[in-house]
Amino acid sequence: METEKRLLVDGQWIAGKGPQIAIYDKFRLTPGAHVATADREQAAQAVATAHAAFRAGAPVPYERGAVLERAAGMIEARMDDFVRTMQMEAGFTAADAAGEVRRCKETLRLSAEEARRLAGDVIPLAGAPQQPGRIGFTMRVPLGVVLAITPFNSPLNTVAHKVAPAFAAGNAVILKPASATPLTACLLAEVLVAAGMPKGFLSVLIGGAQLAEWLIGDERVRFFAFTGSTEVGRKIQQGAGLRRTQMELGSIACTIICDDADLGSALPKVINASYRKAGQVCTSVQLLLVQEKILDEVQTRLAKFVAELPYGDPRDPKTVVGPLISEQEAIRVEKWVGEAIAKGAKCLAGGGARKDAVVPPVLLSAIDESMKVGCREIFGPVLCIVPFDTLDQAIARVNATPFGLASGIFTNRLNEAFAAARRLEVGGVHINETSSSRVDLMPYGGSKDSGFGREGPRYAVHEMTEERVVTITLN
Repeated sequence: METEKRLLVDGQWIAGKGPQIAIYDKFRLTPGAHVATADREQAAQAVATAHAAFRAGAPVPYERGAVLERAAGMIEARMDDFVRTMQMEAGFTAADAAGEVRRCKETLRLSAEEARRLAGDVIPLAGAPQQPGRIGFTMRVPLGVVLAITPFNSPLNTVAHKVAPAFAAGNAVILKPASATPLTACLLAEVLVAAGMPKGFLSVLIGGAQLAEWLIGDERVRFFAFTGSTEVGRKIQQGAGLRRTQMELGSIACTIICDDADLGSALPKVINASYRKAGQVCTSVQLLLVQEKILDEVQTRLAKFVAELPYGDPRDPKTVVGPLISEQEAIRVEKWVGEAIAKGAKCLAGGGARKDAVVPPVLLSAIDESMKVGCREIFGPVLCIVPFDTLDQAIARVNATPFGLASGIFTNRLNEAFAAARRLEVGGVHINETSSSRVDLMPYGGSKDSGFGREGPRYAVHEMTEERVVTITLN
């Protein structure tokens, strides 16, 4: 059934004045809903009301925490709504959708805690010469209006990772969710409003690149939190100028398996990290670097795992790999795999015919950097095995990519684990875990072309505030 979702501005759901866009069921490839987009006037109205709300003052930290805590509890009651929505608009399996909901609840609760303990430091001015009777301290103060631009591949938890810390810090937030998956964000906004989000402190605007340009061009927006492609991130950064940003961008995520690894533990983790959400995660394992001594065993065992992965309809409880975000993306992934095989790559498992937006999970070997699967982010259910002899070679291969979001390494040799931690040019190194081993309370972000700044409620709150020094001279 087609429904129209409204825009949230100044605490009210209003009709969009821009063109309508269809939100497609990613498996059936039929419209599941139509949403009205925001026009330029509504974008300006959202910024104006957010700016006015911020100037009038945010609720005290305890109350901000209480709103987020209530929202976390209310999400549980709407679990089925969230799961059904993500199965339709994102193509998530039940397990992937339920995982998003569980993590979103945790992100909201963590943000509530950070709201309540946001504090500065005491400055030891008495330790400086000629400062008798003077005391000093710092405080963290919010920046103002935060623009959050979120991706299709995490339509709930990444939204929470931007909206909740921003509000916890005392900012007003304008959310522009991905055009392919806005309905989940609207559900979360409904929950936050019902939980007591004050008017003006959360707006939801639906639209594409033009809407983003309007919002970026408004100087009243003081901070940009973006997750998406490196190419789009560059444009946002250019538009932001001296205003602050947090960028979580592209990646070619790698995981290293050394010859002493516990394969019984490592390989199931690799499978999950490579194929959940159909491989559409920035930290999905794309390149699996395997030490030569165990290469044959790893390839044989992984091939069996991959060949047995159920794929297809995300509403089928047995499905592990659902559709990609669009048929166009599925065609691209299928083409990249075909090009790699034509150049000499070997398909160890999978590789069956694409059906609409569903690409069967694929396991490749004998790939090289001349192939797109070896040098560009594939963002699909494709895992490539790359052999190495020494750890130096593996680290050099990871560092040779322009990206640096996260890496994993499986080894029980402490010297090699710490060598990887020191030398891998990435934002996170996970020992005896995969590159996709994120926990929501940890700092999360990249280096090089994978961006900068950190998510994770504690770290994001600091990104979205600034330090102010206060001194008092006692006469």
